[in-house]
Amino acid sequence: MIYCVTHLALIIDAQLIGDPDRKIQHIFYDSRNIVSPADGAFIAFIGIRDGHKYMEDAYKKSVRIFIGSHIPVIHSDATYLIVDDPVSALQKWACYHINSYPSLTTIGITGSNGKTILKEWLNQCLWDVFSIIKSPKSFNSQMGLPLSVLQIESKHDLGIFEVGISKPGEMDKQERVLHPTIGVLTNVLGAHSEYFKDKEEQIVEKIKLFKNSQVIIYPTDPNISKIIQLEYPNKKLISFGKENSDIQLLETTLNGNTTVLSVSVFGEPREFIFPFTDDASIQNVLCLLAVLSELGYNYDFIQEKILHLQFVSMRLELVSGINNCTIINDTFNSDYQSLEIALHFLFQQNKPKKVLVLSDILQSRLAEAELYKKIADLVNSFPLHHILLVGEKTYKYRHLFNNILKSFLSTVEVIRFLESRSIKDAALLIKGARKFELEKVTQLLEVQSHDTILEVNLHSLLMNVNYFKSLLKPETKIIAMVKASSYGLGNFEIAEVLQFYHIDYLAVAYPDEGFKLRDKGIHLPIMVMNPEISSYDRVIEYELEPEIYSFRELNLFVHKLKEKKLTKYPIHIKIDTGMHRLGFQPEEAQKLGDLLKNNVYVKVKSIFSHFAVSDVSEQEEFTRLQASKLKYSFDILAKILGYQPLLHIANSAGIINYPEYHFDAVRLGIGMYGYIDNEKTLKKLKNVITLKTVISNIHDLEPGETVGYGRQFVAKKTTSVATLPIGYADGIRRIVGNGKGYVTIHGKKAPIIGNICMDMMMIDVTNIACKEGDTVIIMGENPSLIEYAEWYQTIPYEVLTSISSRVKRIYYRE
Repeated sequence: MIYCVTHLALIIDAQLIGDPDRKIQHIFYDSRNIVSPADGAFIAFIGIRDGHKYMEDAYKKSVRIFIGSHIPVIHSDATYLIVDDPVSALQKWACYHINSYPSLTTIGITGSNGKTILKEWLNQCLWDVFSIIKSPKSFNSQMGLPLSVLQIESKHDLGIFEVGISKPGEMDKQERVLHPTIGVLTNVLGAHSEYFKDKEEQIVEKIKLFKNSQVIIYPTDPNISKIIQLEYPNKKLISFGKENSDIQLLETTLNGNTTVLSVSVFGEPREFIFPFTDDASIQNVLCLLAVLSELGYNYDFIQEKILHLQFVSMRLELVSGINNCTIINDTFNSDYQSLEIALHFLFQQNKPKKVLVLSDILQSRLAEAELYKKIADLVNSFPLHHILLVGEKTYKYRHLFNNILKSFLSTVEVIRFLESRSIKDAALLIKGARKFELEKVTQLLEVQSHDTILEVNLHSLLMNVNYFKSLLKPETKIIAMVKASSYGLGNFEIAEVLQFYHIDYLAVAYPDEGFKLRDKGIHLPIMVMNPEISSYDRVIEYELEPEIYSFRELNLFVHKLKEKKLTKYPIHIKIDTGMHRLGFQPEEAQKLGDLLKNNVYVKVKSIFSHFAVSDVSEQEEFTRLQASKLKYSFDILAKILGYQPLLHIANSAGIINYPEYHFDAVRLGIGMYGYIDNEKTLKKLKNVITLKTVISNIHDLEPGETVGYGRQFVAKKTTSVATLPIGYADGIRRIVGNGKGYVTIHGKKAPIIGNICMDMMMIDVTNIACKEGDTVIIMGENPSLIEYAEWYQTIPYEVLTSISSRVKRIYYRE
């Protein structure tokens, strides 16, 4: 993609300021991800954050072309394209671009879910037949789709794009960008339905994508079939499903880790061996069969491709490594686009060294020399400390790469090398094709290897932050609560991602928590809610900001500052408005103000209190009394001080229930992690954690035999029992045993039987097709954090913070 800014200005109806002859080859929309700025343009999108605020950051990183609705600061050596709406401008640009390639066949995939899986499976089946351009990861939004389309080049002969919407009216814009040759609807399940009155309206909106499609492929849901047939009676329609379908599933037979699918393909019976067993994958493969059949491929070709389909990971996993390293595991995909995304994620990590372990790229039809020149140019554009290459092709073209530490022909050689050489204080990206088994490198370098893991979805966490941010005024700051290891999710990993995404403040309970964050490179302001007097020296050394809640504490802290000859040190004043834990009384505000007025040693950064019952509607009067007491104290203190510190009291529940008390800042805690005691809001939050393990052993009990300590479970019939390597030492209380709680395997509930042991628990899998090594969901979407809190007779906070530190944490981005 190369565009002259003069030409682009005409395409997107922009006012041009600056050099009209500059060329654009790359698009940036996040100033944090700018690594190679040459010939790049920064687009200032306006969403929860206003991208215009980050134009200056992009300029400092040497970007010199900007697209936006206004210019905060004009630089004489920069070029500006001013438009009414940057998103609409991007869509116009993408529409023009795709129309420049009229011979390109495009597949547009929309639906509630399954879009990314189908896209990646199509790529796995067809990468050696076509030169494919596809959406990176799940880029399918109003911005994501046009950004994907703008990657089209003359060499491409097939485009596979995901198309998503969240509101009525959006699909018309998406259709103008893509107008796919083949339209695919995976399903409509009611997901993302907040802005639609019912499922029918969702269907009508989604199928607007197919206005100009020659073929439409869709599931045989009665509602979907009826609407599509009425709307597009003259188009070629292909249905897939279990009844009355062109691609009709007749029968499934499980055979170990595979499924034998008996399918009628346009009335002709066929059998396919499919390497997955779950219902969602079977639904997706029927859709895949429909697309491949429409493209004209015969049975032998389709069977060969389906037999070798691979699991599609839509995430980058991040785990703690040995020698103070961070490991990013992306051993799931092997293509240029995913490499670029992974490299950007690598450079988000707060480590002094960045290391890449890269295998051969398998999924590409480019000529070998051209492919590896392109890969090397991409890799070399990032300031990597070391590169380790794995495979015959990367070995052959190793001379193209900068900063090569070593090149290997096999993964075994890499492991031997790493066993003999210590890499410290680095972020390592392990990236490659499945055949190289680079996950063994990850296993070598990670700190913990327990089969029981707590997965933390960083994408969901950030979506929750953005949701709460959308409820605030732009100037209202967010203080993120990361105390108690971010509510049990991780010591510094959560703080690190929040820092990268420009959160305003962090808050911890005790100084030690702040020390650890500083040692890990967290430089954001950190508020300490309960600063221990014995830690004042280190609080100051680590530049932490203490909560001051009593005259004694204030005097001692000021005395310490005098010793160190420090002035204007930031502190936070706590007012006790009804929680009655810590804080100055409102009636002490005058006395406190008089002490602070001429005190040169401290500077009050904020004055705050803590809601006690902001989540209890029956206690509204008390909550409002607390807010009024705080405001009373604040007004007195601010008047005496002669300046306006930040004022804050709202916690997660307070943000939702009392918007009038957002004040200057809010403290976001449990809501960020996916829970709030508000049913309407809870539906808008994303699940952040999944606690999972694997089946260690399966054995049968005969009637009368018992399970576990105390012999609390007695088999009444032949019962299949699975043992899991997780127990009360991992944070699962004994109270959920003996049938009170359950886990899920392949989406099916398995009751917990017998007493839970310290390190193990047993479940009844009599009616579930499973085997040793299969994944078991202990807690996440189902059963949920709320269900566990009910089983424990406690609150979700306690459930989260009770998960043991011996459970390995894995962090991932979608």
